[in-house]
Amino acid sequence: MVCKEMIAMLLAGGQGSRLGALTSTVAKPAVAFGGKYRIIDFPLSNCINSGIDTVGVLTQYQPLRLNTHIGIGIPWDLDRNYGGVTVLPPYEKSDNSEWYTGTANAIYQNLNYMENYHPEYVIILSGDHIYKMDYQEMLDFHKANQADVTIAAMPVPLEEASRFGVVITDGGKRIQEFEEKPEHPRSNMASMGIYIFSWKVLKDALVALKDQSNCDFGKHIIPYLHEKGSRMFAYEYNGYWKDVGTLGSYWEANMELIDLIPEFNLYEKYWKIYTKCDIIEPQYIATEAIVEKSLIGEGSEIYGEVYSSVIGAGVTIGKGSVVRNSIIMADVVIGENVVVDKAIIAENTKVGDRAQVGVGEFAPSTYNPKVYAFDLVTIGEASVIPADVRIGRNTAIVGETSLSDYPDGLLASGDSIIKVGESA
Repeated sequence: MVCKEMIAMLLAGGQGSRLGALTSTVAKPAVAFGGKYRIIDFPLSNCINSGIDTVGVLTQYQPLRLNTHIGIGIPWDLDRNYGGVTVLPPYEKSDNSEWYTGTANAIYQNLNYMENYHPEYVIILSGDHIYKMDYQEMLDFHKANQADVTIAAMPVPLEEASRFGVVITDGGKRIQEFEEKPEHPRSNMASMGIYIFSWKVLKDALVALKDQSNCDFGKHIIPYLHEKGSRMFAYEYNGYWKDVGTLGSYWEANMELIDLIPEFNLYEKYWKIYTKCDIIEPQYIATEAIVEKSLIGEGSEIYGEVYSSVIGAGVTIGKGSVVRNSIIMADVVIGENVVVDKAIIAENTKVGDRAQVGVGEFAPSTYNPKVYAFDLVTIGEASVIPADVRIGRNTAIVGETSLSDYPDGLLASGDSIIKVGESA
């Protein structure tokens, strides 16, 4: 059997609860991004662009959309007889059945999958970051240092370093100390959650810590190997990398795509971003329509005005409607004479005529202030907004709403409407 030099294990099972209404029915890696893509497209494209042709995708929360999107891996040239992409959900075993309880536990439960390929190295990736990275260069660094573990790290402002695992290195980039989300960070080199392990080192650590509850790479595997004296190095990355884990960062990352010279370029020929593409008709921009500084997806019909926005495929924006500073996902229908200002509207939502989305001043959320802390209207998938209502800022809506849900026709800033059986 042919051995694979390096295989990838892509962690894509997280809910992404800080995205609120956007992940009420889909896993975070399956959330739409940039009008055409899904978040998981970026690490998958990095793999094939880096020459990695064997990828295990570990799913758990709301996996249907993710599984359908990945399929057999054709868009990423990962439909292979040996290797390719394999979706790895939790499964029932002869002695027990358990969910993945931590990032390392998820990898441990798939030891047999990895064994099939007899890899020399395994790269662990997260399915919820936006970036381009050549993993082959990181592997070359790993080999040159005869490392047991290499952690991709990037400099961040020191005041933000407490949000990350932080590495402290010597002049040769060998890691002297690793601190997981320290209260008072002593370095600004933040772990990106991307690890290359020599296979034997990874396997031994996973087996040694298999009984550790909620076993996690940053909290358990990395400290364990550091204490054992393993050769651990930090690979410094200085390109674009965005954790779109909050509504604010997700909105900002989309808005950066429409800058005159975007910091993150979706159109580089030498490093393409691949995605599953449905066959749909071209976009249509009506004679009276206005579109400025925006991305417009295939099959969309624009009869109104769109400014500084990212519009997905198959969207309809009616006559007299104005959309500003917003993200409108696939197959949304916006009626006539609607105003949308600074909103994120998820797929298959319908907005009735003359609705005003994003009015008034910011107010703290009465529903979930940890998630809804931005000047945004967030509307979950397949929601319905009736005609003639006004929706304030920092609000959340999930489900099919009617006029009776809006006192005096208004959802005040900071309020929410979450229909029974839904969550956000």
